[in-house]
Amino acid sequence: MKIIENAEKLNEYRGGALVPTMGALHEGHASLIRAGAASGRPVLVTIFVNPTQFGPNEDFARYPRTLDADLKIAEAAGASAVFIPTVESMYPNGLANAASHAAQFSLPAIATTPLLEDAIRPTHFGGVCLVVSRLFDLCEPSLAFFGEKDFQQLRVITQMVEENSSRWKSLKIIPCVTIREPDGLAMSSRNRYLDPSQRTSALGISRALQSAANYSSVAAGEKSMRETLDRHGLETQYAVIRSETTLCAPESGAKFARALIAAKLGEIRLIDNASVGISFING
Repeated sequence: MKIIENAEKLNEYRGGALVPTMGALHEGHASLIRAGAASGRPVLVTIFVNPTQFGPNEDFARYPRTLDADLKIAEAAGASAVFIPTVESMYPNGLANAASHAAQFSLPAIATTPLLEDAIRPTHFGGVCLVVSRLFDLCEPSLAFFGEKDFQQLRVITQMVEENSSRWKSLKIIPCVTIREPDGLAMSSRNRYLDPSQRTSALGISRALQSAANYSSVAAGEKSMRETLDRHGLETQYAVIRSETTLCAPESGAKFARALIAAKLGEIRLIDNASVGISFING
């Protein structure tokens, strides 16, 4: 496995499989790398903690940096190379300029109308789309793998690529299922911050998602999720059931919907989601 720090050395991986990450790799990332390897293309993993997607008072400074462990996980999962760009190489016109660009980024509608992550973190998707578009331009992949745990992000990036098909002509976004701990907690780089008591409380998120499937209306399913989160001592930021396509309110009689949760335990923010395969009635 090669370690690449200079974008000029990416040529042999163009047309391959891309797995963009911010490091702090775990089994969820490893599953994306394995999926990329299964495509038969060389797999390029990127590790870059992107400052433009963190808002004021968010955890950019304390976001885990575990490069040595990350490289071992990437190699074991089948990565052909790991690209570790610097801030200067990602944003050659300066970070302040990049932050301004991110704030003005022309976002897909799904990044701003569902009132999910966009409501809680209004500058987040501008930074995400800026860094991902930069990686697509530098790496020129034919496939890019993203996990469903960050479901709105997945939909935003998919829509961004669809709306810029002339820019990324042969690129396909591949969604991959959320990888969970045996007890149901979605794997996340932020789970390492949870103390034992918080780790137990965090199980309320997956349990809340499971509870939503027991109801035949959006309102009842959302109420059940909020009550489950409350019982586990979680601070709910949103607990909603939305269309899997638009992330707006599901159409009456829809066959599938997506339950989405963001909740906090102290300063630790966790998100998760699950497909809800029943016919919901708005109300």
